[in-house]
Amino acid sequence: MSAEGSLDLRLPIGGLFTVLGVMLAGYGLATGSNTEMYAKSAGMNINLIWGVVMIVTGAIFLILAKRGATK
Repeated sequence: MSAEGSLDLRLPIGGLFTVLGVMLAGYGLATGSNTEMYAKSAGMNINLIWGVVMIVTGAIFLILAKRGATK
């Protein structure tokens, strides 16, 4: 199987991580003032933190997919 015919999974995975990260971070921003909700996590907004982590991860995948497509 040639490298040109193989499926590059970095693009759809990067898109998925980015979209879900934006949704999760948005939810974290919308519920950030609810201190009761985040009492179990020591007052940290876990949704916002992991949303940003997912956005960064998705962006890395998308950058690598673009870099791999130009070669």
